Amino acid sequence: MASGYVQRREITLVAQLQLRQTLSSPPHYPALSRWTVSNPHSTSARSLCPPRPARPPPLTAASPPPAARRATACRPRRPVVAMATPWRWAAALLLAVSAALPPVRGFSLPLQRPADCGGDRYFDISRLACAPCGAHQRPSAGGSSCVCQPGYRMVSSNGGSSVACEKCPENMTGVTQDGWNCITCPKGLTSEGTCKCPNNEILVERSIDGILLDEALCLHCNGSEQSFSASDESGNRCVRCEQTFINASKSCDCSSPNILTGGLCFSAGENLPPKGVATVRFAQLGITLTSAWFLKNLQSSASACWLYSNLTACQALGNMCVMGMNSLGYSSTDACGLFQYIYVNSARLGVAHSIAFWRHNLPWLYYGDRPGLASQVLEANNFPTIFSFKGTDKDVKLQFIAASFDAAGNFLKWQSLEGGILQLCPDTQTKLNAAYVFGTTYQQSCKISVSKILLDFANPIFYDLFLEYNGDNGQQYLWDVPVLNLNLQYSEIFVNQGSSMNSWLLTRRFFLVDALSGKENDLEKLPRVLRIASKITISIRLASHNQRGTIYPPLLTIAYTDVLVENPETQSVMVSFSVSYEMNQSEAQVQTDITLGVLGGLAVLWSLLKTAGWKRRTGSSIIDLQTVLKFLLFYAGDLANVFFIITVGTGIYWLVFFKGQQFVSVLLPLPSQEEDFVTYIACAFSLKALQFLQLLVSQLTIDIFFIDWERPKSRVVKGVEGEGVIKSAAAPVSIWRTYFVANEWNEIQTVRKINPLFQVFAVLFFLEVVGFSNLALMDSSSSLARSSESYIAPWSRILRFGVSAAVWLAVAGLQIIFFSVCYERFVEDKISQFVDLCCVSNISVFLLSHSCFGYYIHGRSVHGHADTNMEEMNRNLKREAENLCSQRGLLPNTDGQTFQMSISRKMRLHYDRIHETLTRRRGPARLLDSSANTFEQSTRAYNTMNKFLSSFINHAHKEMDYIVKDKLLFERILGMEFMEPIEKSLFYSDEGQSFSDVLYYGNETTLLIFDILFFSVVDLASQSFVLAAILTYLQQEIFRFIRSTLGQKNLASKTLVDERFLI
Repeated sequence: MASGYVQRREITLVAQLQLRQTLSSPPHYPALSRWTVSNPHSTSARSLCPPRPARPPPLTAASPPPAARRATACRPRRPVVAMATPWRWAAALLLAVSAALPPVRGFSLPLQRPADCGGDRYFDISRLACAPCGAHQRPSAGGSSCVCQPGYRMVSSNGGSSVACEKCPENMTGVTQDGWNCITCPKGLTSEGTCKCPNNEILVERSIDGILLDEALCLHCNGSEQSFSASDESGNRCVRCEQTFINASKSCDCSSPNILTGGLCFSAGENLPPKGVATVRFAQLGITLTSAWFLKNLQSSASACWLYSNLTACQALGNMCVMGMNSLGYSSTDACGLFQYIYVNSARLGVAHSIAFWRHNLPWLYYGDRPGLASQVLEANNFPTIFSFKGTDKDVKLQFIAASFDAAGNFLKWQSLEGGILQLCPDTQTKLNAAYVFGTTYQQSCKISVSKILLDFANPIFYDLFLEYNGDNGQQYLWDVPVLNLNLQYSEIFVNQGSSMNSWLLTRRFFLVDALSGKENDLEKLPRVLRIASKITISIRLASHNQRGTIYPPLLTIAYTDVLVENPETQSVMVSFSVSYEMNQSEAQVQTDITLGVLGGLAVLWSLLKTAGWKRRTGSSIIDLQTVLKFLLFYAGDLANVFFIITVGTGIYWLVFFKGQQFVSVLLPLPSQEEDFVTYIACAFSLKALQFLQLLVSQLTIDIFFIDWERPKSRVVKGVEGEGVIKSAAAPVSIWRTYFVANEWNEIQTVRKINPLFQVFAVLFFLEVVGFSNLALMDSSSSLARSSESYIAPWSRILRFGVSAAVWLAVAGLQIIFFSVCYERFVEDKISQFVDLCCVSNISVFLLSHSCFGYYIHGRSVHGHADTNMEEMNRNLKREAENLCSQRGLLPNTDGQTFQMSISRKMRLHYDRIHETLTRRRGPARLLDSSANTFEQSTRAYNTMNKFLSSFINHAHKEMDYIVKDKLLFERILGMEFMEPIEKSLFYSDEGQSFSDVLYYGNETTLLIFDILFFSVVDLASQSFVLAAILTYLQQEIFRFIRSTLGQKNLASKTLVDERFLI
């Protein structure tokens, strides 16, 4: 059923294609008569075949395969009788039939690989599936065809299973090497059924003129002095034998007592190097195995290098030492031990390029034979090129070049590192080459499967790395790049894993992947252990106290990972490649420590002054535990400011001087060197949060009272309850003015000098949309826009904090300037409007932020009363605008309405006695279930407080009088009072409206620094400006809600204003 459907579908598809071609360009019939018989050999018949298109149409699901199209496109046709109308009717019928067929469906097939076919089937490349071989056949070596079994010759072969085999006669059991003929083999057969010959003999199956011999011949190669020939590896021809055989035995035979090793022959009388140990240690796995490569080549390479100074053999020996991680001291006869033996005993050969560590004919592997020379190699000389961030291509790029060798010691080529030579992780060419742009910190990491590594790096490549530069004469020169191999062992100690440079042993040559030394028995099989360069770092250090733009020689640090190969398809390795830039940060650290010490000391003095001022304002002179705690709180806030100044200054310093420099003089601190900076930010945030919470607590516990200056205008007659007596009493004064002023005070409690929502959105806009965040990347570019195809360097935490803090401060500064200069002057100034409201409402505000210190807003109306109608209110305001009445100030002929108060102890005690009764019931919200006596008691206490404070302001209490004066300059600067109010209280004129210190408005600096630090801490933890902005705005709203809610409760408690009127 299925096969019929498929066949019908194929026919239909071909028919549809032919029909579409016919309908799109119908054939032209000559108009000689109604019916025409076409001759296949005539021109008219050939014209019926459409011309061959210049390019074949695309193959679709509905198109026949190309072979079918070529077969049916223009084949010779038999004579046909054509009629126009029946042709179109037939076409319509064919379309109708094809439309009724089932719709096209998807297809699937089983996945089969050549390895799945087994020993009696081959892999059919046309069907992508296994197929059986015929009789007397077996799969070929490649597995994609069949060949005859031993004892059978091929009769015909068309590939695949199209092979015919015939059994050979009994007297000719062998088969020629091409498989087409039978032949007699006098010296036996191979497993493949072909003839074999002994060593040093070659197989001959045909005569010189190509005639097949009845019996194969095994001809002996003449190894005498005249010829010195031996069979090649394939055994098909005689070639000159290896020179060491001739030198040792004057023949092609290396018989005893000569020594045969690695395909070379050495005379027993020669001074050979010690016998090598063909073992390789894999310290990470704790495995020591006998390497097949070492077993085959170690002794021969060492001997050829020692006796003949053979260049390739010396390079091969050096490569085997590198595969052993350049380790010394473990064995004197391993690869590195043999290399050191030859190196020490070949001083007579001289040195190459005047480099003491580089012997003639030997590869350069070590900087000395023992640790301790690293500091001289890395810091004794500067690289003779001046680098810049903005210059020619050679000034801004690191021109690394490497000499590459294969495992056998053959030189391959010079190659630039651009293009991802050392980067195992795949990426675009642009991003790979960005690693060598000077000043760009580069990081790349990925996970690679072991199977891909074995496929891509079947044979190890060894590199000697140099940095290219141009001399004064234009000649190109190379500067060696030392290698710090973290897996190197010296006397079984990993000397290169310590932080002290004096213990390092630097090397030269390295490789990326070694899948060769881990092969135990057979070089054609998978290795037992795979060694991979899992972490490569190129370190660039800026030279100190020298010309700008000079660097020390780069250092290549490499760490290898040993992988025990078990299942390559499922195993994977994490690899990374990075380029880092660093400079000596000790001077910057010393300067930071000095700044921190000086500013920290000043913070202590400033906190002591604050504590002294606080003691003066609380009216206490005893140093107790509370005083110590208050000092610590002051010091926490001031020290937070010190840390903030240092971190912001440091961030902006690196931002300006690193990004703006042309010739390099500074480089960014490494991530490990940023830890102190991050610690400073964390300390600043923690201490500032403590100060902020202390500020909230102090603002939520202030004492406040609204003094109502309004007096009754008349008297009213009312009855006395329970006595039946009618008496006259003063008309009540409206409380609405007090409620109104209290409500306005409640609203301005959380007013700030900036708009927090606009602040967050503006900062986020400049950082993410405009692109200021790109300035925090650890590269030399100062561009705000980056291409999506370009490499994006990692973030610098110092630059990230510097950019965000600078943008935050800039936006906040612009907001403060706008609100101070424009908005508050021309639109509304809530603080000044509140003072005006108090004066119009005939309400004064008495604030106590400390026991004996507070603020006073004089709101007594110059018109005597404010509880009036609209007409009289407008008339009073007009008179005031025309200066027809006295001024608003507390003192005659002055406008000063705001004051700082330093009240006497006696005044405070009297205030507390009244205030205790006033706050006993915590406001009128509970009056519904309280007794009338309590209500009347609270009302009397309110009236008593109002009367007492108004009389105090009017100088009615001579024993608690006050004087008004101006603060001294030092008192304003230090924020404290030198005089103590012993007998009289002191009112200080305050034109700056400093009563806002008990509001958010007067503490904008603290709030702003706290917001910046909160934003920065979240950003440094998440590396996301968006998340930091969202959380910063949320914390602003949460603390604003807490401040507003609890402040409202405190206001209702201290003033007896019902919270229901505070809306």
